Amino acid sequence: MDSFAAKGVIFSVLVLLLLANIQCEAYLSPKFYDGTCPKALSTIRNSIRRAVSRERRMAASLIRLHFHDCFVQGCDGSVLLDATSSFQSEKTAPANRNSVRGFEVIEAAKREVEKICPGVVSCADILSVAARDASVAVGGPTWQVKLGRRDSTTASFSLAQTDLPSPFASLSDLISKFAAKGLSAREMVALSGSHTIGQAQCFVFRNRIYSNGTDIDAGFASTRRRQCPAANGVGDSKLAPLDLVTPNSFDNNYFKNLMRKKGLLISDQVLFSGGSTDSIVSEYSKNPRTFLSDFASAMVKMGDIEPLTGQNGIIRKICSAVNYK
Repeated sequence: MDSFAAKGVIFSVLVLLLLANIQCEAYLSPKFYDGTCPKALSTIRNSIRRAVSRERRMAASLIRLHFHDCFVQGCDGSVLLDATSSFQSEKTAPANRNSVRGFEVIEAAKREVEKICPGVVSCADILSVAARDASVAVGGPTWQVKLGRRDSTTASFSLAQTDLPSPFASLSDLISKFAAKGLSAREMVALSGSHTIGQAQCFVFRNRIYSNGTDIDAGFASTRRRQCPAANGVGDSKLAPLDLVTPNSFDNNYFKNLMRKKGLLISDQVLFSGGSTDSIVSEYSKNPRTFLSDFASAMVKMGDIEPLTGQNGIIRKICSAVNYK
């Protein structure tokens, strides 16, 4: 083959790859349902607003639910599935069991959407939109949610055990877990800022508040001990706000708390502990607009993790079960 012909072949291959990439990207678009279900987004928004107005904590729960979905085999709604004879549910994995919540809120939004556009909008997309609308409902940032994800037909208990970051994780572990999903250390810190809202159970922060370590404010530890007994198995499910100052408002106080050694979880405080992310925490503590902007951008990027598109996956009729004919 002469050099001219070889160059022609290479050019043709590059064009095909470019077209394939464009086609793939086109599957996810903020306008995906404009023609097939134009009222989908407003319907989801109203449903989420009602849920958060009933329980403010639900905003944090929905953001976390989206995160736990995307980190296990991509943003495919797999976390929403109940167990079947062929797979274990991700709901029962240690990181999710008796912890991840908001399933009924997503099911309620799905029912409302099904009334107007049956079989059109995926549960994965509803969860992605719900996370954005939950943020807005508590004063957090908004962002354009790219749409067109389809739902998985299976879940992965094993990946839920290995891929989700632990509340006891070191900084290097956190950076590694997020890097495995294509997210930078800065994006990891920004996404951790969602802990400006929500609550944690006693058993996940007990070790930290009774450690008498140099990385925790003594007064903060004393306050948290009042509702979290030292003995394992006693009061394990008692809740404490992740941000003691403004627990129901999406702001940058989380980062200010870290700089005062008042992070509730081990995985919170390691973000400001003399390591490589200290400067990011400091920046976000001083510049709330930068944090909110970076958080929104990181949420968009997280929503791009391994979606099912095109003919892959299905559109579930209800979010907790695969469709059966």
